[in-house]
Amino acid sequence: MDQKTLHDFVEEHHPNICQIVAYKDGKEVYADEWHQYRRDDCTHVMSVTKSIVSLLVGIALDQGLIKSINDKVLDYFPDYKVKRGEKTIYEVTLRHLLTMTAPYKYKSEPWSKVCRSDDWTIAALDLLGGKKGITGEFKYSTLGVHILTGLISRQSGMKIVDFANRYLFEPLGIREHRNYLVQTAEEHKHFKLCKEPKENVWFCDPQGIGTAGYGLCFSAKDLGKIGEMCLNKGSYAGKQIVASKWIEEMRTPFVMAGERFRDMSYGYLWWSLDSEKEVYAAIGDGGNVIYVDSKNHIVVAITAYFKPAVYDRIDFIEAVIKQFILSRNFCTEKERQ
Repeated sequence: MDQKTLHDFVEEHHPNICQIVAYKDGKEVYADEWHQYRRDDCTHVMSVTKSIVSLLVGIALDQGLIKSINDKVLDYFPDYKVKRGEKTIYEVTLRHLLTMTAPYKYKSEPWSKVCRSDDWTIAALDLLGGKKGITGEFKYSTLGVHILTGLISRQSGMKIVDFANRYLFEPLGIREHRNYLVQTAEEHKHFKLCKEPKENVWFCDPQGIGTAGYGLCFSAKDLGKIGEMCLNKGSYAGKQIVASKWIEEMRTPFVMAGERFRDMSYGYLWWSLDSEKEVYAAIGDGGNVIYVDSKNHIVVAITAYFKPAVYDRIDFIEAVIKQFILSRNFCTEKERQ
């Protein structure tokens, strides 16, 4: 398959893809765009945001802003007023949030309640706990993890977008991001669903705290840089940006996610696809992906506008993109076998 054939294949079979960038052995070996997107245009990468927040947690740990992920969540919110009769929340740790094993009181995420509040961190804290106690069960939460960006902002004294710019994006050569606040539910819906390119923004709550579960906008080129840094154990262009120990921990399987999530394993806000081969990914709705294959030294980044029922593109990456890369002239004979 040549690049033109691959372009046409994507256009026909994966029509919401906007950009793909792939690296092999530290070099960009493939890049393409669709829907008149340019190389530097950004897309809302949905839940890939969660995985980037995991990197920010690692940086906060390295700076001593967080002592341990085994710390209780309420250790960092001593002024939070716990609801009467609630006991479980006192035992919830940062590890529970990072691994999606935190207990919540709801059956389905109360989007309207949280999104209409003035402080999403407090609204998310209000969701924690419940009568079942801490069960260790996987419960995927987009709203609950907002506590993590609220915590880093509180501990650092910085807006989370400024923290990310200074300690993660700028060292990677990623353009500065800014907060993006909407005033109406219609604007919120448009942000999530529109197909047009976006700027380098992070959707935020009224307090200026970037949403931890979604809301970051990136180009595939910049997602690729993040993947390259992870592949290189937290190092980029000779500089250690995230501790190598954290990179190893965050991609290590912690809990099985269940049939709804293709029986994949989950680490610290990253999906573990094959722990033995050290293959892991950041995945967002619509098929936004940072895919890292440590053994083959491959990184694939995909951006895509939202399309219902498209949750990940792992099969496409492994069956098409990775094989395309491994068949090229820059691969060794052993890698092609």
